[in-house]
Amino acid sequence: MKVSDILRVKGGTLFTITPEDSLADAAKLMAEKDIGSLVVISHGLVVGMLTFREVIQATVRNGGSFGTTTVYRAMDNGPLICTMETDIDEVRRMMLDRHARYMPVINNRMLMGVVSFYDVAKTVVESQNFENKMLKAYIRDWPDEDKAAQA
Repeated sequence: MKVSDILRVKGGTLFTITPEDSLADAAKLMAEKDIGSLVVISHGLVVGMLTFREVIQATVRNGGSFGTTTVYRAMDNGPLICTMETDIDEVRRMMLDRHARYMPVINNRMLMGVVSFYDVAKTVVESQNFENKMLKAYIRDWPDEDKAAQA
């Protein structure tokens, strides 16, 4: 299964912000949209990722307030990325290795979407459920050995 399969089911709604925006505005947008991440875009290119983790860390560094902190000062400027063709197992491994919860999907330098750890876990569980269902149906329809020998 590929990342493109997740995005096809998930849909294409994207939330972005610029490095120059304030951290307070970013947090407000994340709260309003009930999202855990924003892709940081500058001049049409992905330059970073801002998640609730970075927002909290920046707020703590600033004595418990946003102050005048910009997204640029708080964002992860080296986020993990994947492509539409990246295999789900590879995405899962990369996310686990880096403790990443969100990963931008890039195709020819263009942002195609964001895959979350939840999206990956949901896909894996649904795939396993389907496989289990098929195996149980196969076992249930297994020919009886005595009947097969008589035939």
